[in-house]
Amino acid sequence: MKFNAMYFNHFRTFLVSATLILVCVSAKPISKRIAPKVDAITWLTLEQAEEACKKKPRKIFIDVYTDWCGWCKRMDATTFSDPNVAKYVSEKYYAVKMNAESPESIIFKEKVYKYNASRKANDLAIMFLNGEMSYPTTIFVDEKLNVIQPLGGYLDATEFGKIIAYFGDNVYKRKTFEEYKKGLAGN
Repeated sequence: MKFNAMYFNHFRTFLVSATLILVCVSAKPISKRIAPKVDAITWLTLEQAEEACKKKPRKIFIDVYTDWCGWCKRMDATTFSDPNVAKYVSEKYYAVKMNAESPESIIFKEKVYKYNASRKANDLAIMFLNGEMSYPTTIFVDEKLNVIQPLGGYLDATEFGKIIAYFGDNVYKRKTFEEYKKGLAGN
C-alpha cells in the first residue's frame, strides 16, 4: 500500500507541474496583454544618444551630476522618477546621465574629452557648464547636437516639466521662458 500511495503522490505532483507548464507556455506575456507604461526614463550614454540622433533626430537632455551630490540624488528620486516627466522625455528627448567627475574619456561630435585632474572633472562637463561646476546641471542640446542652454540646480517635477516642454516643443525659439510661463499661468 505504501508504494501505491507514494506512486499516487508523485503522479499528482507530475500532473500539477505539467498543468502549470502548459498554462505558462500558452499564456501571452504580460507585456503583450497590457499596454506598456512609461514610468522611468531610459538613460543613454552621450555616444549612444548621438548615434540615435543620427537615425532619428531628437533633442538631448544631459543630466550632469556627481556621485557625492545630494541634490542630484534627490532629482533622480523625485523629478526623474515622476511618470509625467518620464513619459514626456521618452517622447521628445534622448536622456543622458553624465558623471562630471568620471575619469573615462567621452566622445562628443567626433572629439575626445578627457578627465581634467586639475579641475577634477571631464573637459566636456567643464565646456557644457561654461566652467561653472554646479550640480546638478541639465544641458539641453538640439537635434544637430548644438547646446541650447545649461540649466543649473535642482528642479522639482512640476518646474522641470515646464522646462522640458519649453525646449521640447521649440517654444524657446519664439518666446522667453518668462513669457512662456505667463502663458501657462493664464490657462
